[in-house]
Amino acid sequence: MKNIVLIGMPGAGKSTVGVVLAKSMGFTFLDSDLLIQDRYKQLLHEIIEERGIEGFWQVENEVNASIETENAVIATGGSVIYEAEAMEHLKSIGTVVYLKLSCEELAVRLGDLNERGVTLKPGQDLTGLYEERVPYYEKYADVTIECDGQMIRDIVAQIKSKVCI
Repeated sequence: MKNIVLIGMPGAGKSTVGVVLAKSMGFTFLDSDLLIQDRYKQLLHEIIEERGIEGFWQVENEVNASIETENAVIATGGSVIYEAEAMEHLKSIGTVVYLKLSCEELAVRLGDLNERGVTLKPGQDLTGLYEERVPYYEKYADVTIECDGQMIRDIVAQIKSKVCI
């Protein structure tokens, strides 16, 4: 199975880039956040409110670890990297591409983090979340794409040039 799996911070452009990349390659597009919402019939922030952060991570792990597809671009939620089972599965079915964006650029792009379904620990802000997650993204990435100041078409072109499918 060959797929392209996009990881990165919320607001890095995983879904937007994923749709354009999938269209340009004739691939299917899957957004794992939408798979979670469909399976649980709730919005992400509702799942977090009901189950807590760790409960949400278990849900996210379960859904991502169960994805079986071929020739797809998979946009994951930003917190997928906390669950080794899901990440090992995603790496086994595709090439993991980290869409790297600076914390400063993310701050400009993001609105209300809670409304987006971002899992923040009590007292944690965007900078703390960024510093916590970057090592995980770097650990799991097969390919890293620097996205600061890049147009979507340029990011897509870079992914296509670096990922052998």
